[in-house]
Amino acid sequence: MPSYAFLTGRFTPLEEAKIGIMTHALHYGTAVFEGIRGNWNPEKKQLYLFRLKEHYQRLINGARVLKMQPKYSTSELCDITVQLAQKSSLREDVYIRPLAYKSTEGMGVRLHNLDDDFLVFIIPWGAYLDMESARCSVSTWRRPADNTIPPSVKIAGMYVNNAFAKTEAAENGFDEGIMLTPEGHVAEGSGENIFLVKNGRIITPPVYNNILVGITRDTVITLARNELGIETEERPVDRVELYQADECFLTGTAAHLTPVSEIDHYRLNSNGAGSITTQLKRLYFDVIQGRCPNYMHWCTPVYPD
Repeated sequence: MPSYAFLTGRFTPLEEAKIGIMTHALHYGTAVFEGIRGNWNPEKKQLYLFRLKEHYQRLINGARVLKMQPKYSTSELCDITVQLAQKSSLREDVYIRPLAYKSTEGMGVRLHNLDDDFLVFIIPWGAYLDMESARCSVSTWRRPADNTIPPSVKIAGMYVNNAFAKTEAAENGFDEGIMLTPEGHVAEGSGENIFLVKNGRIITPPVYNNILVGITRDTVITLARNELGIETEERPVDRVELYQADECFLTGTAAHLTPVSEIDHYRLNSNGAGSITTQLKRLYFDVIQGRCPNYMHWCTPVYPD
């Protein structure tokens, strides 16, 4: 089924959406992006876009860091994305990629005196980590410090750091890499936040430990508190705690909530099927597919009732 993009202010078939080879963002990574999931509910025959507003608020905040002047408001970006999804007419799980980028066709390392633009496209996309549980390794690649490239902003050029970690893990026979901070604390996966469970407590690295402040991360923290009565402890995590955890899971828009069974060949006690992880995973998928009335404010329906 053909899909569509929104580019230079208009909707266009995806295969016709092109940018010039001299575009600044292509050469210098001067762009910020988001990943947004649309989750198909077959019973309701509805596609729900998950936490659309929060994703675009983060995109706009990131664009400001790169000295961009957003062309659209958050509400306008949400409306454009719903229209794009309707036009694409997809009735399956989808992935939406918005990009705010330096669109000037010219060379030179800088952020100033450049034009900005916005694009977004939608494609069918299933599971990013297509497995019941992931085998992970601690990467030799570290997350950058905030005063190097701020990890809290989804800057396109920075993601070569994540690509190093992902490919290193894959070439060593693992599914995912876990990166440490420059000081040696646990930060996050190549495309996910990380959570540990120990003695019934949920633990995750804090914002100041070089992580992306994930929207799925926030979703899981909220569900754990409201539905399981468990507060999440946000604190620095040492590498050895990975090996001693009862449970571990990764969260992200692409990866959803993926249990971890093994880290650096250390098998976790839960073997990827811990009680808290299992409960949270079930809750999470019910929420994103629009099956939980208390969380419907997070779900934007695409098609008219």
